[in-house]
Amino acid sequence: MKKVVLSVIAITIGILILLHIAYKPPLPNLGELKLKQEFAIKPEPDVDHSLFPELQKTFKTPQEVTEACIECHNQRHKEVIASSHWNWERISYVEGRGIASMGKSNVLNNYCIGASSNEQACAKCHIGFGMSDDHFDFENARNVDCMVCHDNSEEYIKGASMAGYPDRSVNLTKVAQSVGRPQSINCGACHFYSGGGNNVKHGDLEEALLATTREVDVHMAANGINMTCVDCHSAEDHNIKGKLYSVSSSDQNRLTCDHCHTSTPHMDRNLDLHTSKVACQTCHIPTYAKVNPTKMEWRWSEAGKLKEGKPYHETDTVTGAETYMSIKGSFVWETNVEPEYYWFNGHATHYILGDQVNSIPIQINSLLGSATDRNAKIYPVKVHRGDQIYDIDNNMLVQPKLWAAEKGDSAYWKDFNWDLAAEAGMKRVGLPYSGNYKFVNTEMYWPVNHMVAPKEEALSCEECHRREDSRLAGLDNFYMPGRDSNAGLDLIGKLLLIAALAGVVLHGLGRIVASIKNKEVETREINTEL
Repeated sequence: MKKVVLSVIAITIGILILLHIAYKPPLPNLGELKLKQEFAIKPEPDVDHSLFPELQKTFKTPQEVTEACIECHNQRHKEVIASSHWNWERISYVEGRGIASMGKSNVLNNYCIGASSNEQACAKCHIGFGMSDDHFDFENARNVDCMVCHDNSEEYIKGASMAGYPDRSVNLTKVAQSVGRPQSINCGACHFYSGGGNNVKHGDLEEALLATTREVDVHMAANGINMTCVDCHSAEDHNIKGKLYSVSSSDQNRLTCDHCHTSTPHMDRNLDLHTSKVACQTCHIPTYAKVNPTKMEWRWSEAGKLKEGKPYHETDTVTGAETYMSIKGSFVWETNVEPEYYWFNGHATHYILGDQVNSIPIQINSLLGSATDRNAKIYPVKVHRGDQIYDIDNNMLVQPKLWAAEKGDSAYWKDFNWDLAAEAGMKRVGLPYSGNYKFVNTEMYWPVNHMVAPKEEALSCEECHRREDSRLAGLDNFYMPGRDSNAGLDLIGKLLLIAALAGVVLHGLGRIVASIKNKEVETREINTEL
């Protein structure tokens, strides 16, 4: 018994030694380690603004704060005035249109539809003061809001429907003395809450990212690299890297993963070959809206219901998300959403005020690209679907007037009359309105870029390369191994399999025949010797 035990121990030790000798640890990804080291060092402020004499006073208006900023940073306001965050538009080449101006003044969406005639409310997310109508002075430096991006006190907030002015509770002096490098809350104040609430629009941008874990987002995780928005979306002359797909048509100043990670980040040639046609996000963002739900449908056609003559709203008892509002209609929210997938080459088209409708559902924005486009890659996309008001006779979407301070000004959110709201809104943008309307289905596309999962949770090969329930089942016009069936390729494969089996069988038979012949020869030689 003792010998048996010692033998087992010896064999086990031998196996462990052989495994140790045979094991080859994976090489470290030096590029990834370099990035982690780079972003682990957080920038420290160069100055303490609370010590500046110019800021040691009581500011009565936000414009006075801007004037104080410009005294030292005496040319920076010109950069801001030239930026799309200020102008809400950009001049670019648009496919099918040529050189065109595109922005919030003329591009519609299928959330709150558009800013025109509703500036008083929409300006809560403008980096300026006093945008109450279409006569806003875009050249007036005093109306540049430096605080909304640079406040580090976390106390600055724009007032509701106050034309971009700060809430009256804001201590302007404290904020002015607390400015610095933009933090995630500065960006999130608009981008997390755009569309009327947390995570309404993007699905991958929401307040949970302010203090999250690696499972939600490996970049912004407090227990990870703990990056802020401007670590990636850096700026030169206040021109921030990255363009919003809802209003940006050209493939300029986009921000992609390979800006930091390069196009060969995997230490695996097969995976790196995928990056030529598959965006990093496709595999590394299996789901979005991981914490709080995002709005997937918005039905304006159901707005206007009242209880006892007054507007009301309903909320989901589990998530707290609003499922109905008299002023906006009904909504569908979802959590842990699997993206839809589309070819995208960085260029897009958009529905602009006055465009004729060619098909329904109306594509509010279309992502351009195809399998044959050398610049296109497969991207994960949130598709927001809904319906909105449409002029039947003029064959165009309507920009309604939604907001007003009081009843009687034709605004739908006060008077609940679509006809009056449509007439007032279209008059404001200089377009005809026939008085004959209905609601049509629309779709809007939002590529998903945030909420990157840990690499262990990235999509496996089989989630795309399988016949049933492939993630990419909706994409056609190209052949994908494992997902698609091709008669010619299947025949070749079968023939190769038959040939391989035949080769094995023939080889085996040959060996048997050769063995028999060898034995016969040996027998004859033995007999001859005898």
